[in-house]
Amino acid sequence: MNTNLPTLEFILKNYKNFNARATRDAFIAYWKHIEGGGKMFLAMAGAMSSAQLGITLSPAIRGGLIHGMSVTGANLEESLFRLVAHDSYKDFPDYRYFTKEDDTKILENRMRRVTDTSIPEDEAFRAVEGLIVPVWENATKNNTRKFWHEYFYDLIVAIDKAKHEGPADECWLLAAAENKIPIVVPGHEDSTFGNIFASHVKHGDASANIVKSGIEYMTEFYDQYQTLSEGKGVGFFQIGGGIAGDFPICVVPSLKYDMEIDAKPWAYFCQISDSTTSYGSYSGATPNEKITWDKLTKDTPMFVIESDATIVAPLILTALLECKANPKEANELIEKYKN
Repeated sequence: MNTNLPTLEFILKNYKNFNARATRDAFIAYWKHIEGGGKMFLAMAGAMSSAQLGITLSPAIRGGLIHGMSVTGANLEESLFRLVAHDSYKDFPDYRYFTKEDDTKILENRMRRVTDTSIPEDEAFRAVEGLIVPVWENATKNNTRKFWHEYFYDLIVAIDKAKHEGPADECWLLAAAENKIPIVVPGHEDSTFGNIFASHVKHGDASANIVKSGIEYMTEFYDQYQTLSEGKGVGFFQIGGGIAGDFPICVVPSLKYDMEIDAKPWAYFCQISDSTTSYGSYSGATPNEKITWDKLTKDTPMFVIESDATIVAPLILTALLECKANPKEANELIEKYKN
């Protein structure tokens, strides 16, 4: 095995058919797009931050493999939680066999279960609340307005490193903030801190106006997309379904038909989901349907990987990082295993 490219060689040698083949082909097309000077936009739904995707996503951001992001409010805040409260998380590998009483005990222990792990109420939610509420209050007094992620960007870079419990180099939010990655957080109200913010607005501690709206996210994204799509274009790498993917992918037809700007289509598309994509499905439409909405074209490289993103995404990102570090060897290996 090539010691510089072990993950790449594993994928090329073993992933021949079915979802494995889709993974291999999507990876190769991603690499060729990046190598050719293209950019990549990541849309991330689900609970990927709680699942510690940052272990591979953070170096991918720092390595120039991700150039823009759309994430749910939950993924945004949970990356921060993992940084400041990592040691207080508790895992539940036997969660499939839990009773209602077992989950009630978890609640009573002030934990919030996310599949086989949990977020600690006091060390995560309440600790971060104590840090961010004064920021909201100050913004209210000064009548300043920011996007939702900007408050988290500012907070995560300002937090004393002594408060870090999780490895900083595995925190994707910190990597994105330090590299000034453009980001949209559609539907951020549907998150723990969206709820916490709403409560402080209701109590009168903060004004709802200090957070820019989803519409303002899209108007900002009009400009960001045109910058990202310069040259070889920008691809769309999607984990899960729902608004994290649906919101940003619509920028192309909106630029074309609403803004009357000749925007490029997305240059690549891949979705990883363990829910079968179908017409009308919450998990997302099949890529061909997106052609009819003028988001993709018949020539766009399109891939659907029906598998667990916590397994597939780290493999793809690790292989891409290997390619980035050893491009000549990587291309020779891809050529070797092309059949």
